[in-house]
Amino acid sequence: MTYERRMTRKLRVGDIEVGGGAPVSVQSMTTTKTEDAEATLTQIYALAGAGADIVRVTCNTVEAAQGIAVIMPRSPVPIVADIHFQYRLALAAIEAGVSALRLNPGNIRNETHIKTVATAAKEAGIPIRIGVNAGSLDKDLLDKYGGPIPDALVESAMQEVEYFDHVGFHDVKISVKHSNVPMMVESYRLLADATDYPLHLGVTEAGPLPGGLIKGVAGIATLLNEGIGDTIRFSLTTDPVEEAKTGRGLLEYLGLRERTTLDFIACPSCGRAEVDVIKIAGEANDRLEELGLAMQVAVMGCVVNGPGEAREADLGLAAGRGRGHLFIKGEVVRVVPEAEMVDALIAEAKLIDEEGTEARLAAADVSAAELAQEARLELLTIQGDVNRAEERRTAVAKVASDRDG
Repeated sequence: MTYERRMTRKLRVGDIEVGGGAPVSVQSMTTTKTEDAEATLTQIYALAGAGADIVRVTCNTVEAAQGIAVIMPRSPVPIVADIHFQYRLALAAIEAGVSALRLNPGNIRNETHIKTVATAAKEAGIPIRIGVNAGSLDKDLLDKYGGPIPDALVESAMQEVEYFDHVGFHDVKISVKHSNVPMMVESYRLLADATDYPLHLGVTEAGPLPGGLIKGVAGIATLLNEGIGDTIRFSLTTDPVEEAKTGRGLLEYLGLRERTTLDFIACPSCGRAEVDVIKIAGEANDRLEELGLAMQVAVMGCVVNGPGEAREADLGLAAGRGRGHLFIKGEVVRVVPEAEMVDALIAEAKLIDEEGTEARLAAADVSAAELAQEARLELLTIQGDVNRAEERRTAVAKVASDRDG
């Protein structure tokens, strides 16, 4: 299923297009001291490798701005300078060659200073993200609305847009982040109705795993599924590489970015399982992730429903009666002893990557499908048909016959 995306203005952060129908991009932020250019570059490369399209660094001192000047020519991705309180540091970051700025309207409130930065960004040809945050909202707006409610966040953003308009600066993207998921979602919905600038999505201060991940997915995915959002960041209290991996994974699972990573499917296990699904799935997942293959792989606990339920997987394994049944796109291609099934799965994944799906289907063991069907029927005889297929078929036929009469 595809979702109609909200059409926004397009801008560029370095060589990354944002908005205007461009692919939704993934962002993260370094945790290093920006003045330590080598440490910061090391983390930037790790973030880029994990799926980040854009990386933000803090610019809170003159030394940090100097660090940006060293970082920019060597960075594999565009760099955004995060500015708080000191507008002159925004000017310094522009001088250092940064790809974009992020300004917080809650702590740079002087209209003249804001316009000065916007004018400098316009001359440099770089965009600015208006980064409204519920935790640092302007006191006047807090007093007006009685708290950081969605209307207050949106008004803060649009007030900043008005300042930019005065100097003819329109290379803008906006975020209205909140740590409360329903508040965050409603803020972005209101903002989407108020402007056509591209939107940067995020649940701020989401916290450590697993709660932070749940909050981030709940907010970001809800909006993406409504067509809202042009770039995203998971704000997790963990290694920022996890933010990039999570963001990239979410976009791939939603079909908003082409798959570049492993999509691992596994059944939750049940009393019908013939093996320890949790153990086998864990081992297979770890080994496949090390290979870095961009494919969908399934591990199922039994042969009764396994191949059918995961028939769209590029590769799968279904366990049954001491054997492992390897299947490609739902077609059983090989049956191996249980002790060898994870090794066989890994080997087949490598072969699919090297030779392609059609070649591996052509190389299938001609007796595999027959062996798989025998195992399935044997398991049904022992455990019974949990889906009661024959009973239900008989009942349906009886109803049809009665109506004919």
